[in-house]
Amino acid sequence: MAESMMGLKRSHRCTEVSNANIGETVTVMGWVQKSRNKGGIIFLDLRDRSGLLQIIFEEDTCGCENFAKAEKLRSEFVIAVVGEVVARSGAVNENLATGDIEVRAKELRVLSEAEVPPFPVEEDSKTKEELRLKYRYIDLRRPDLQRNLMMRSKVATLTRQFLADEGFLEIETPMLTKSTPEGARDYLVPSRVHPGNFYALPQSPQIFKQLLMCSGYDRYFQIVKCFRDEDLRADRQPEFTQIDMELSFVDIEDVLDVNERLLHKLFKEVLDVEVSLPIQRMTWQEAMDRFGSDKPDTRFGMELTDVSDVVKGCGFGVFTGALDAGGSVRGINAKGQAAMPRKKIDALVEFAKGYGAKGLAYLAVEEDGNIKSSFAKFMTEEELKALVAAMGGEPGDLLLFAADKNKVVYDVLGALRLELAKQLDLLDKKQFNFLWVTEFPLLEYDEEEGRFVAMHHPFTMPMEEDLALLDTDPGKVRAKAYDIVLNGTEIGGGSVRIFQNDVQEKMFEKLGFTKEAAYERFGFLLNAFKYGVPPHAGLAYGLDRLVMLMAGEDSIRDVIAFPKVKDASCLMTDAPNVVDDKQLVELALAVTANKEEE
Repeated sequence: MAESMMGLKRSHRCTEVSNANIGETVTVMGWVQKSRNKGGIIFLDLRDRSGLLQIIFEEDTCGCENFAKAEKLRSEFVIAVVGEVVARSGAVNENLATGDIEVRAKELRVLSEAEVPPFPVEEDSKTKEELRLKYRYIDLRRPDLQRNLMMRSKVATLTRQFLADEGFLEIETPMLTKSTPEGARDYLVPSRVHPGNFYALPQSPQIFKQLLMCSGYDRYFQIVKCFRDEDLRADRQPEFTQIDMELSFVDIEDVLDVNERLLHKLFKEVLDVEVSLPIQRMTWQEAMDRFGSDKPDTRFGMELTDVSDVVKGCGFGVFTGALDAGGSVRGINAKGQAAMPRKKIDALVEFAKGYGAKGLAYLAVEEDGNIKSSFAKFMTEEELKALVAAMGGEPGDLLLFAADKNKVVYDVLGALRLELAKQLDLLDKKQFNFLWVTEFPLLEYDEEEGRFVAMHHPFTMPMEEDLALLDTDPGKVRAKAYDIVLNGTEIGGGSVRIFQNDVQEKMFEKLGFTKEAAYERFGFLLNAFKYGVPPHAGLAYGLDRLVMLMAGEDSIRDVIAFPKVKDASCLMTDAPNVVDDKQLVELALAVTANKEEE
């Protein structure tokens, strides 16, 4: 039954037709959303990426042949319709952009028939994600996903326009490069012409963009695919897209300024949201102390309070033991939640254990002022009152405490305040709270490896006033690093880069590299630095994460056309998969079966 277009040309997308076109003949094409035969007249909703348009078929207008074809139309058939735009004869549909008009069909072409789809094409689909991802080409027809991908396209286009106007050059960097593992695992690509050797897919264009600064290009950007072989979460994919940039002859303020103006433009033009400038700043230490996280969600309170001094010397061994071990005791105040059932509190305790806590102490200030607590018997009435006062506790409040090493306390309470915010419905997706987090530690100690590792990467510049500490107390050195955070999600990060050889060598030394090892891994960059390198700095956004938040989605899979699932596989194409022996031989590779498979 399928027909060719036979010279037909689309004149309008569905929602490009308006009451301004009444009386005109238009040609529209798309998918059948639904069809209703009322006997003598057929009402059909035609769908394309712009939206819906109602088509009516009447035998007197379209002829018996076209009417007979219209009677056989089903959902997802692809059709072309030539007809006259008229005002709706029935009630106006105010929920549709085209709700006051319809097209009276004169000609119908069935361009493609369709089997019954495995699930309906509809917004806010209740179909299981696994099935939708298997048939992603159908899932992508959903209007909500189409809006997301069109938003993504608009964000990318506006970004390109803005950065070009700011003097940035769009320059591509290699996809096949050298493996320099320091952090996440690389995806490796075997070389056919160099048997036993491998390329790596880039985790970021970091080294190449620094080389571009060495080459005098001043301002670079790229919207680029990056790859990391790491465990996946809702906001992670094995391949993801960065808005990547690097600038020469700049310091922190210059980078933050251009990016604040970029974000202002994107949110204004895409969402009509006014981003207040300058964006709030907070040091890493303040963020950890107040929110237990270096990417704090500031849409709600429930901030951490350090009560170590208040409980020092009390009779509760959990608190005093943590303090004696060099840790801290901190708490959060869940306002108005004193009546929370014990079952829910126990669930929060188990939640906290998932973040390394041995337990969670709680204290409820009942409406009559009485205190109900898991540790009341270990403390005097005066000590309990002092603790409640330090927490700003009032009748009706639930106070939750963690006592351990600082890192554990931060992790536990940082996650707990977010969990409570979700349970109490405190997270407004239409509110956009931006925050710069600055002055990150340059290094963090890896207990497993028994050495310091870079918190960001080995090319991050220490703060000048902390340089002397590299020799005496490396853990206290602050970095010229900055993350941009939106609603508790890191959407971008960057730093001022090291450009002096002596500082770079010292950095490698603290990371446990010998000079030889550093040159073996990063020699092409270090050699480039011998020939004149400007001060430079940069930043990279996760485009997927940014659009996810702008679209109000919970998963980046909803803003990526063809995403992977948690095990990094594609349910639609069945990738990754085996390859034939001939390909393996050409690559000088052999596959060894896992023991479980033997």
